[in-house]
Amino acid sequence: MLPALRLAVLSLLAALPAAAAEDRLSAEEFEAYVTGRTIYYSGGGGEYGAEQYLSGRRVIWTFLDGNCAEGRWYGEDGLICFVYDYDPVPQCWSFWRAPGGIAARFENDPAQTELYELRQSDGPLYCLGPEVGA
Repeated sequence: MLPALRLAVLSLLAALPAAAAEDRLSAEEFEAYVTGRTIYYSGGGGEYGAEQYLSGRRVIWTFLDGNCAEGRWYGEDGLICFVYDYDPVPQCWSFWRAPGGIAARFENDPAQTELYELRQSDGPLYCLGPEVGA
């Protein structure tokens, strides 16, 4: 998709009201949609990051900078919550179907972040190895 067209579509999506609680994906629906896929997300008018969804509700997240964080997700009270190895505090999101895939709102602070699926892949993320010092 051309950058100008992508920006126009994202602007229209941002103007849509967020999904009501009854429109949220359940943990089972979310798992069926994401498992085995890598999903790239947009937010704030540009690429935001990507998450690789592995079996057993395990994930790998990156802001597309080569630094990756491993974690896991679980369903709680209609939300999908993520806990990463670097931070034990759950990050909970509501997910719903949107044009072109799924969308998500960060429920820890709903005014902060809303993401939209840009594309998906069956391949792994690009992650740099661990930092090694002398």
